Amino acid sequence: MDLDTVLSTLREKGKPNTAKIYARHGVKDPTFGVSYGDLEKLVKAIRTDHVLACGLWATGNHDARVLATKIADPEAFSTDELDAWLAVALDYVIEGAVATLAARRKDALVIGLRWIDLPGEFASTAGWFVLSGVAARGDLPEKVATRLLDRIQKKIHGAQNRTRYGMNGALIAIGGYIEPLREKALEVARAIGKVEVDHGETNCKTPDAAEYITKMVAHQAKRAGAATKKAGAKKAPAKKAQARPSARATTR
Repeated sequence: MDLDTVLSTLREKGKPNTAKIYARHGVKDPTFGVSYGDLEKLVKAIRTDHVLACGLWATGNHDARVLATKIADPEAFSTDELDAWLAVALDYVIEGAVATLAARRKDALVIGLRWIDLPGEFASTAGWFVLSGVAARGDLPEKVATRLLDRIQKKIHGAQNRTRYGMNGALIAIGGYIEPLREKALEVARAIGKVEVDHGETNCKTPDAAEYITKMVAHQAKRAGAATKKAGAKKAPAKKAQARPSARATTR
């Protein structure tokens, strides 16, 4: 697909009511109001097209920019180019989309650690989201994660609004995905208590970190148990087949 075709499709798929919902979530850029379901259909059709992604981003349209973060090649950006995309993120929706893109890079850890020290609310939040992604895929070193937990405990309540949300998310990711640090993460969660975040005119809520980590662990255990049971069921027929004597053997 070329740029004009994609923009035409976005315009066609846009819905005024969806645009209103996006506005309530703080979206600042012009938007057609394209649902994420329709965006994902375009992602499947386009797959990865970095040149097209850059063209979509340059339009300044919200829907086009979200799509751009989904079809861009994360490794094709220079650090300055990725920083430039983050710098023009005017709301937490686009900030989150850019963070998700950055988290797919091989140097995501370096980027996340740098971004959490940026002064802007959305920029620093993006850094914490990137680090959450790094933790989720098992690439966050325990020493680094320990320092982040200490930082979260000391600074979360004094951080900016959305940054508090990002820090809380990172706390959950560390506790949920890094087993050796789970108990420490739970201790930090209990120590900081309730994290207040203003979500504007939405029904969004900030999850309780300790409760969420506990649910994650239970879900992981359930999935592991189901996988073990499934693997055992597959092996069982093979054992029976090996144990059963052949017809020739029983007639001798």
